[in-house]
Amino acid sequence: MPTLQRIQPCLWFDTQGEEAARFYTGIFPDSRMGAISHYPETGRDQHGKPPGSVMTVSFELLGQPFLALNGGPHFKFNEAVSLMVLCDTQAEIDHYWSALSQGGDPAAQQCGWLKDRYGVSWQIAPAAFADWITSADHAAVERYMGVMMGMKKLNLAQLRQAFEGR
Repeated sequence: MPTLQRIQPCLWFDTQGEEAARFYTGIFPDSRMGAISHYPETGRDQHGKPPGSVMTVSFELLGQPFLALNGGPHFKFNEAVSLMVLCDTQAEIDHYWSALSQGGDPAAQQCGWLKDRYGVSWQIAPAAFADWITSADHAAVERYMGVMMGMKKLNLAQLRQAFEGR
């Protein structure tokens, strides 16, 4: 029996939760769709949704569970919360950047951040990101940050060269 993930992100959509879950699971390996629940008649005066319409969608990305909730137009995503994808190669960065930014907001692209077609913010970053920005070598951190701040989609080779001082 799988262990229960004790913290699970819940993403609030207007009505596109199932569509978004299918979009995301089509991008990431080791991903799957899970259970889909539907709104009942009960509580309709609070939730305002037609009985039988999709309420929640469980899905996993890279083994991380998520829940999509079709809660209505009351709340919108913003950049205060983002999903970070740590990549080992430039090919991974290119893949996730291209797939997730498709139909998204090009004005919201900076320093490896992008906003997808549903308004969800993502950071497509090198797996070494945390090591590089917390390094005791302050000159390396300065070089790395100086190069990264000028990029939209991150270039792993250029970032590594900047950090290493080459």
